Amino acid sequence: MTSAPPPKQASATPDPKIAMGWLHTAKFLTTAPELKHLPRVDVPEIAFVGRSNAGKSTCINTLTQQHRLAFASKTPGRTQSINLFSLGKQGVMDAVLADLPGYGYAAVPKEAKYRWQQVMGNYLQTRDNLKAVVLLCDPRLGLTELDEILLDVIRPRVEEGLKFLVLLTKSDKLNKTEAAKALSIVRLQAGGGDVKLFSSLKRQGVEEVAQHLWDWAHPADNEKPGRPAQAAPDDLPEIND
Repeated sequence: MTSAPPPKQASATPDPKIAMGWLHTAKFLTTAPELKHLPRVDVPEIAFVGRSNAGKSTCINTLTQQHRLAFASKTPGRTQSINLFSLGKQGVMDAVLADLPGYGYAAVPKEAKYRWQQVMGNYLQTRDNLKAVVLLCDPRLGLTELDEILLDVIRPRVEEGLKFLVLLTKSDKLNKTEAAKALSIVRLQAGGGDVKLFSSLKRQGVEEVAQHLWDWAHPADNEKPGRPAQAAPDDLPEIND
């Protein structure tokens, strides 16, 4: 009498096609110039942040395989609202992508910069369903002072479990030596956070980042997707040039 064959084990290697197909379901949800205008949702939210001209909109459009989902203004610093995009198959929303205003563009009036820093600081510190933050930067510049200020803002939440990833965009402009050096420097600046090269042009890192987003939005049953909201402190660090 022969014994039944053992059940097949699920593959430990994730299938990037699942993550990419899921991201392709992205649809515009809403835009909000202030935090109070954002809808309350009970699914994981992943925020994309970065300086103007860091390639944030291009990155989102590449990941979702949609040319104009995230609007890339021809005038840096023009977009001044938080834009939300819903994700989910068969019309069931299971996650949200948040595109935050770009910062650091010198021509933007100081009043606008101050308003942006308040909106972004409040969002990053108090959005209760925020699951992860993706910070995009130009590897030729590395993390600037403004990026480091943003890291200080989210550090308490990272210590509590907020996922965090730095993407070095436009990596196609670097050779292998320059890319390795940029990775090494930014990893030190990010305090051990995850750092990856990304190129929309050559599609470097696209599937890997897509898998990260999928995993963050679909945590294990014993992993808590969020934390209670808290009041924003009055002394937010300023984001100015």
